[in-house]
Amino acid sequence: MHDALKHTARQWLAQGRAARVVQVLRSRGSVPREVGARMLVAADATAGSIGGGHLEWQAMAVARAALAAGGAAALAVDQQDITLGASLGQCCGGVLTLHSAPLDTAALASWPEPPALFDLQLFGAGHVGQAIVRLLATLPCTVRWIDERESQFAMVDMNIGAAVGAGIELPPHMQTLCVEPGEIEVQQAAPNACYLVMTHSHALDLKLTEAILRRGDFAYLGLIGSATKRARFERRMTQRGIAACTLARLTCPIGLPGIDGKQPEVIAMAVVAQILQSMSTAAAGFSAQATARTDARTDARPAAHTSANTTAHPPHCATLKP
Repeated sequence: MHDALKHTARQWLAQGRAARVVQVLRSRGSVPREVGARMLVAADATAGSIGGGHLEWQAMAVARAALAAGGAAALAVDQQDITLGASLGQCCGGVLTLHSAPLDTAALASWPEPPALFDLQLFGAGHVGQAIVRLLATLPCTVRWIDERESQFAMVDMNIGAAVGAGIELPPHMQTLCVEPGEIEVQQAAPNACYLVMTHSHALDLKLTEAILRRGDFAYLGLIGSATKRARFERRMTQRGIAACTLARLTCPIGLPGIDGKQPEVIAMAVVAQILQSMSTAAAGFSAQATARTDARTDARPAAHTSANTTAHPPHCATLKP
């Protein structure tokens, strides 16, 4: 999995740049960043964040003082317990422990790869597809970017890498695929993948959408287009035997509602935000279901009657009947 900050750390280390890694080691209560959040501090630059504000400013000052002192101070590993409200006057009233160490091979070896936020199959290398890929370039996710037109990838301006032959230079967590038919990639995708269908052809969009709906195990399925396009696709899918509950999980139009603008970059931000929201909602729903199952197993009272259909669905589909 790609970690942009870890990549920067590798670059700094390879350049021989003196720096320290400041990490949130433990936390309790309300704190600005999660455990594991890191920040790189050099004498003339920083990368990453442990939450901003006075906390971050003080951590940077301490790290730079150690670098300036040199010798044992620059190589020291230390921890500091901080009560945010009492000692720093921050609104967050929690307590956290900061771990500070020199940027070296040991620091990189102990730096875990972040879990993927989601696995995405993105069909279509048009303007919106390009904007989405640019936006996802620094996020911990996996992206398989698929288009039948190999020449389309050669025209992409990523602003994160130079053109390389007939392709583009992408971060390690992304790959381009020129595949025909694209349904093959749908068949080979991992369970609970996310899909975005935004090709140059409505007929191809229809084929891909049907293939994904028939799989049924998608975490998110977004189809670019209007409400009219959705209605047409729904009629055809219903005629082909796709269940109403499965069709209800199709997102079209795509993007969080209330965000105006048809520029590719605006659409991309709305769509990525929607995927993140969908994954968070699903995770919360599955966690609640797991808790409920655990409570039911430990409850000595007779269980209430439930439906025979216990298949887990995302919240927006759970109350619908097929």
